[in-house]
Amino acid sequence: MPRVRLFHWRAEEARPLIAALRAAGYTVDYPGDKANGNWRSLRETPPLAAVIDLTRLPSHGRYVAAEIRATKSIRHIPIVFVDGDAEKVERIRKELPDAVYTSRSRLVSALKRVKPLADPVVPARMMNRTDRTAAEKLGIKAGARVALIDAPPDYVRVLGKLPEDVAIEEDPEETLPLTLWFVREADGYLAGLGRMRKHALTSRIWIVYPKGRKASGLTQSLIREAALAVGLVDYKVCSVNEVWTGLLFTRKK
Repeated sequence: MPRVRLFHWRAEEARPLIAALRAAGYTVDYPGDKANGNWRSLRETPPLAAVIDLTRLPSHGRYVAAEIRATKSIRHIPIVFVDGDAEKVERIRKELPDAVYTSRSRLVSALKRVKPLADPVVPARMMNRTDRTAAEKLGIKAGARVALIDAPPDYVRVLGKLPEDVAIEEDPEETLPLTLWFVREADGYLAGLGRMRKHALTSRIWIVYPKGRKASGLTQSLIREAALAVGLVDYKVCSVNEVWTGLLFTRKK
């Protein structure tokens, strides 16, 4: 049976879609909402298509699509976007015009027409666009007060140009409206989550961690799973720069 890889960040909401695909004769590779950034299986056994649901966390979907197209060994895999807010879908369409855009009701029909791309569009990394500063990606506005927790020595370079009247405060005693917490290894991250949960009552929390293998034991899956265990949910992802990636968290309602 043909196999597809499904990217969806709410496992319970993915079940009906998985059931419909299986009923249509497809094998669905879906390791759950904690492992959507695992590219190993895509490289080793490329699926018929990468199906990305945009109804939840569309920024995550854009990130996944950017990573697929940026990776030479898997960029030929057809990308199929499902549903999503019309304005956000249109934004993605401009960046990836050769992807397939469809609805849940028409997904099976769309999959029957896909085939590997001989010359896929490889846009500038959608989550690392040169026309947006790190501050813009992180939502740092003019006049903002931003807390930096465990920031690297070169954080000025990491953040780059800031809007006017932004106050950056390293390890402040009080909770500020926006917090950037830089983590480098799993043990330290897990030990600090309780403190971050308290900050999340009144602050948006960016958990910023090294890309690729620069981190010790840190993966996006571990970060998301451990945060969820203490009542924090992520709703945005961004590539801060060539070294750091961030996930934005808030308290679970």
